[in-house]
Amino acid sequence: MGQAIKRLWPEAQLTIGPAVENGFYYDIDLDKKLTPEDLETIEQEMKKIVKEAPPIVRYELSREEALDWAEREGETYKTELIENLPEDEVISFYGQGGWSDLCAGPHIVNPKQIKAFKLTSIAGAYWHADANNKMLQRVYGIAFPQKKQLREYLEMMEEAKKRDHRKLGKELDLFSLHEEGPGFPFFHPKGVIIRNELESFWRDEHIKNGYQEVQTPMILSSDLWHQSGHYDHYKENMYFTKIDDQDFAVKPMNCPGGMIMYNTQNRSYRDLPLRLGELGKVHRHELSGALHGLFRVRCFTQDDAHIFMTPDQMRDEIENVIKLADKFYKMFGFEYHVELSTRPEDSMGDDESWERATNALIDALDDMGIDYIVNPGDGAFYGPKIDFHLKDSIGRTWQCGTIQLDFQLPERFDLSYVGADNQRHRPVVIHRVVYGSIERFLGILLEHFAGKLPLWLSPVQVDLIPVADRHKEFVEEIKEKLMDNGIRVEVDDRDEKIGYRIREGQVNKIPYMLVIGDKEMETGDFQVRNRDTNKQTSYQLDEFIDLLKDQIKNKSMKLK
Repeated sequence: MGQAIKRLWPEAQLTIGPAVENGFYYDIDLDKKLTPEDLETIEQEMKKIVKEAPPIVRYELSREEALDWAEREGETYKTELIENLPEDEVISFYGQGGWSDLCAGPHIVNPKQIKAFKLTSIAGAYWHADANNKMLQRVYGIAFPQKKQLREYLEMMEEAKKRDHRKLGKELDLFSLHEEGPGFPFFHPKGVIIRNELESFWRDEHIKNGYQEVQTPMILSSDLWHQSGHYDHYKENMYFTKIDDQDFAVKPMNCPGGMIMYNTQNRSYRDLPLRLGELGKVHRHELSGALHGLFRVRCFTQDDAHIFMTPDQMRDEIENVIKLADKFYKMFGFEYHVELSTRPEDSMGDDESWERATNALIDALDDMGIDYIVNPGDGAFYGPKIDFHLKDSIGRTWQCGTIQLDFQLPERFDLSYVGADNQRHRPVVIHRVVYGSIERFLGILLEHFAGKLPLWLSPVQVDLIPVADRHKEFVEEIKEKLMDNGIRVEVDDRDEKIGYRIREGQVNKIPYMLVIGDKEMETGDFQVRNRDTNKQTSYQLDEFIDLLKDQIKNKSMKLK
């Protein structure tokens, strides 16, 4: 792709072009604004290069030779990249057919090995992700060893467009996004119902598992964020303000508040483990180009918890969190895989505490027989972590839950407990989420179920459609009885044809619809239309209510 772009627009400057989870991209500095039509042109040029099949050759240059190459080619971004490479690092290039590029590699040996590819989109991206730098053009693509795999991928992406949670959120009147608050979603009444149901389920399950719910402030002194290390490691993502000439920060994470909460009392080893859960609203300064519906926002609710424990309780507590997360994900029908992320370069603490924390996570995973992928250097700045990646109904993966093991913040906040030996000891902390973000998880569910949420999550569970005005009073009586039994119900008594109102109910993805006329008034027998099967089944009202209550109580994923 890089070679094709340089052939078409020799003045273009190429910056970085990595492989990513779903394909690859290249960031390009080019005055011409690329269009979807240009992607087709680039693809055709790429096909020519594949047909030419030039061998791909790796070679190395000295720093001086590499800088000469960048100056000769007019690649100023490559000059910066080369200058920032460590002195002892080998500087490698890959060349093909008279064109070459700075790259660590490795590469395939010949373009003819590429059997299927597609350029998928264009986006903006700041150089070094810094809004003070120039906006570049990012061209995304995907490649596969077989045409069949590309075809299947493109079909999946078409299905994903239909399931786009932003589209469904608007159609189902769940939430909206506005220029007045970029990255700050507005939740409508129906969207709030879904949020409340997710939060209620979270609370019920956490109470069963020995958690106590707390709330910590939204704004806290900047001194606290210096103490926690967030100021040094995360300040570019934080919002700051002044109150009475004192510096404060809007919390991007709930952790420091949890540390303060722990320190409000003297703790004994008998008090541990102490599991404090918080549905805490946090704010993070995301770049405007990175914002995406509910998936990447600037304000969201973390289903957080901090578990304070003795060192010998670590394995049991880690395993308990894994079991809790497993219950949540399986209930929603998600398969998942686990990844273990180790110490990053930008981190706090000593080698010994990091090794101890990492080994504790490994031991718990091994003890439970869980396979995992290792992500070297991708941990939090205060500890290693386990991440849960959920697979949705069309095969995409989403990172949601995380378990982070922390020896650093207890040290920084001087946390302690009195042990059985009457001496003061340092507790260990687990930071963990299950949903990850209520907003993001809601968006994932919308796409996973294509908007057809399970009955217990559906904002409207039953739609009553009176045939004529004379049936309205009877329908209102049915509505009252359903509501008395905790069922969310609406009446569509608009002056529209029955077929139109049924189609509206289907568009709104309401689980059950009842059309009520003379026959239903006389017999008390109702034909109930099932959203998922589109079949109609006859029920007496009490029988239907029992069916609904049973599904809601059991959090059934499918309609009966």
